[in-house]
Amino acid sequence: MRPSLKPLGEMIAVAALAALAALAAPVQAETAGQTHSVEQANATLEQVAKDRAVVQDEFAASESVCYTKFFVNHCLDQAKEKRRAALAKLRATEVEAQHFKRADSVEKRDADLAERARKDAADEAQRATLPPKEAKVVDETPRPAPNGGKLVNREAEHAAKVKRQAEQDAADAGKRAANVAAFAQKQAESEKRLAQVAKKKAESDARRAAHEASEKKKAAAAEAAAAAASARK
Repeated sequence: MRPSLKPLGEMIAVAALAALAALAAPVQAETAGQTHSVEQANATLEQVAKDRAVVQDEFAASESVCYTKFFVNHCLDQAKEKRRAALAKLRATEVEAQHFKRADSVEKRDADLAERARKDAADEAQRATLPPKEAKVVDETPRPAPNGGKLVNREAEHAAKVKRQAEQDAADAGKRAANVAAFAQKQAESEKRLAQVAKKKAESDARRAAHEASEKKKAAAAEAAAAAASARK
């Protein structure tokens, strides 16, 4: 007695499932790994979106095959578990790429703030080194007092001018000292901020590494569960 042929619908579904599986395997492999640049993170997120669509299409094809089998529910459960494991792995890759982009944005913002503070301090220091403005020249030519009065005492005017100049020099010296002190303070603040940026980057890298290890552990557990479920088939 000749064996019965499979229904045409089941044969088409099986072929579609095989094609999707072949397409998903190399594509999902490309999304694995650690992110090293924003461009790579963007490419990873774009690829994850494509892989997620492939996983959904593969599940739909598996459903079609399951409905042609006798143990429909068991087949559907296996297909759902396979989809869950694949989506969990893609989610881990997606989270890692998104975390890298957020950390990179924070680092660039902090670096910009530190550079701006450094430039402001340098500008202030440069202004502090500029010589004081020249005093306005006063015409000391004696002039007769109104109504034929006596000439203005030139020695008294000169003494007053010297006194004013000395007071002005003292005030300018105080301003220069204040500017130098302000520059030193801003320079110290700039160095402190750069140190904080470096510390934040190190902490961010440590958190990202811990998160990646956790996600990889979850993905490995999901794959192991899927393998165990497949073995019980």
